[in-house]
Amino acid sequence: MMRLDFVPGTMCDQRLWGKLAPLLPDYVEPNYIPLYKARTRAQMQSVIAARTAPQAHIVAFSLGAYLALEHALNHPDRVASLVLICSSARALRPEEKERRQRTMAALEKHTFAGMPPSQLRSFVHPSHMDDKSVTEVIQQMSLDLGKDVMLAQFVASMERDDLAARLDELKCPVLIIGAEEDAMVSADDLRNMAAQSSRAQLDIVQGSGHMIPLEAPEKLAAALTAFYNDAT
Repeated sequence: MMRLDFVPGTMCDQRLWGKLAPLLPDYVEPNYIPLYKARTRAQMQSVIAARTAPQAHIVAFSLGAYLALEHALNHPDRVASLVLICSSARALRPEEKERRQRTMAALEKHTFAGMPPSQLRSFVHPSHMDDKSVTEVIQQMSLDLGKDVMLAQFVASMERDDLAARLDELKCPVLIIGAEEDAMVSADDLRNMAAQSSRAQLDIVQGSGHMIPLEAPEKLAAALTAFYNDAT
């Protein structure tokens, strides 16, 4: 068996991987990291350190992928392979910080009712907006995890170091996965990341938005299977 430690992103839990898990090879043993239980950046790193294997094969998404990259750079002896899905290694752009600050201010003033459709369109490809197996999972995770988790995760991700220049420090095999039409993370940014790491492979998915594990689980499963066949 090969254990894979799955780290979710903002306002996500184990349900993020629900469509992917049945498509993985029989030799895979999934382990889901409850990132949402942490409230600070330091606590998030502690959860990853405590809940991943001593020599972990980490599959991480969005915010979780940035934190997993940080973990791999700080503890290279503890990471055997690293998959980064829809996540930039760069610091947040000023306009993204401003957008998050506006969202946080609105959240603090109003009752939280989950992710509105207007925001959902930034995460999901137009062709999947009517797919309830995508949109309802995202909205239900958002409702269940709630305002406090969202605020904590936004605060934790506001001030983040630019790790792009350190990518070549990684000694383990790395797979960077993104979507050409991801409105949240530029595919060109991921191409630049892959070019900076001699250990990195790159897979850019077509026809998906940011939420690749829910929107394109078959493509993600195929990419993971090929990566582990090469890496092990």
